[in-house]
Amino acid sequence: MKKLLLYVFLALVPCVASAQIQPSVSNVSAPSQRFGYFSYQTVLQSMPAYAKTRSNLSDLSNKYDAEMKRVEEEFNNKYEEFLEGQRDFAPSILEKRQAELRDLMEKNIAFREQSKRLLKQAEQNAMAPLKASIAAAVSKIGKQQGLAFVLNTDNDAVPYIDTSLGIDITAALESALQ
Repeated sequence: MKKLLLYVFLALVPCVASAQIQPSVSNVSAPSQRFGYFSYQTVLQSMPAYAKTRSNLSDLSNKYDAEMKRVEEEFNNKYEEFLEGQRDFAPSILEKRQAELRDLMEKNIAFREQSKRLLKQAEQNAMAPLKASIAAAVSKIGKQQGLAFVLNTDNDAVPYIDTSLGIDITAALESALQ
């Protein structure tokens, strides 16, 4: 009797397992969820605050460039003075001037690196509110339209989209962020 129950049990296990697997397979084959997609750069560049942010960053970059040019001219002038007078300098004065030129060059290189880092940080700080606005608008539109998820199509991140299954929300985002 125990053997018979064991055989019956073992015979029913595959049937039960296949019954549990089939519903999940049928759900996968029939997509009922919709998705959205948009171009992040297009939306970002359409925002009114983007042009002002770009302008401010450009002004800041120009200020750093002007300072770099001034510092380079100062270094070049000191170097020319050094070259003109190096034959007449006493050895201790020659070493002092060479040390001054090395220090000035090191400071210029450090300033250039620092200015690049500061510009990058300024861009991240300036763009953060714009990116937060886009994220909030994407979330709002996604919920309003009942989307399961939203894709960013920039940089070939999504090489193929079946437009009959998805919704292009670029225009909706642009109007929501105006």
